[in-house]
Amino acid sequence: MVIKYSRDSLRFLAKLDQKSVARIRAAIQGLTYTPPKGDIKPMQGYSDNRKRLRVGSWRVIYKYGTENEIEILFIIDIGNRGDIYK
Repeated sequence: MVIKYSRDSLRFLAKLDQKSVARIRAAIQGLTYTPPKGDIKPMQGYSDNRKRLRVGSWRVIYKYGTENEIEILFIIDIGNRGDIYK
């Protein structure tokens, strides 16, 4: 499975300290397992099956997809708990 990050998620990770980035990336790596590991809930109001992963006070918005028969994990956005849903 390939992990693709959006531009916004990479910008957010660039602002964090290395310890926090390592924690978030480890949690994202857990999404590649079957079944996915972590505190995961489906998001309401979206038709593309978006889900959110809770990593402490951060939230990772993601979805699964395929391109050329390869499974891809799209990381849509990463942010703080209060700001990510706006």
